[in-house]
Amino acid sequence: RRKARFFEVSNRAWRSGGASDPAADGKGRERERGRGASNMVLVLCLGDLHVPYRTSDLPQQFKDILLPGKVQQILCTGDVCSSEMFSYLKSICTNVHIVKGQFDEDHSYPETKVVKIGDLKFGLVHGHTVIPWGDISSLGMIQRQLDVDILISGHTHEFRTYAYEDKLLVNPGSATGAYSSKEPSTTPSFCLFDVDASKVSEPA
Repeated sequence: RRKARFFEVSNRAWRSGGASDPAADGKGRERERGRGASNMVLVLCLGDLHVPYRTSDLPQQFKDILLPGKVQQILCTGDVCSSEMFSYLKSICTNVHIVKGQFDEDHSYPETKVVKIGDLKFGLVHGHTVIPWGDISSLGMIQRQLDVDILISGHTHEFRTYAYEDKLLVNPGSATGAYSSKEPSTTPSFCLFDVDASKVSEPA
């Protein structure tokens, strides 16, 4: 059995009709899950929001589907930047895991974090200390150090996925489409994992 399924969601894909809406179609999801539905955990991965300094809010298309109760875990790569946006994420899902971004006001966020969902270990890191930004081998080293199956990183504001040494590297991009020094214009995006899991924990 597959341990997880993966979806990319972007504002551009929605406008072109190129992406399905796995979070919004509750009835379809229950039909698809079948008898194993109770063990499925929908994980929202996002980051680089930069609200309110580089943009005002999430795209309305995203807010329309990211409703309370739709996802069970949120993994955020940082640069949330405001307590109001953190409160918004908590209103979607109480289980919010965040690492410290380059511009976050809350300095209590950890630099890295590991969350185990079922049999999969997810690692979180913002990525601004990776030189050059988004370098696959450097991210792979962090993945090995954290001993995770899937490393979620951010900072570049570009959606990317790579298979690396039988593991997965994912950058969900910027959920708001905030500009960066590398990309003056980006497409808002996030990603979803549908994980076969009965237990969620944070390894000591």
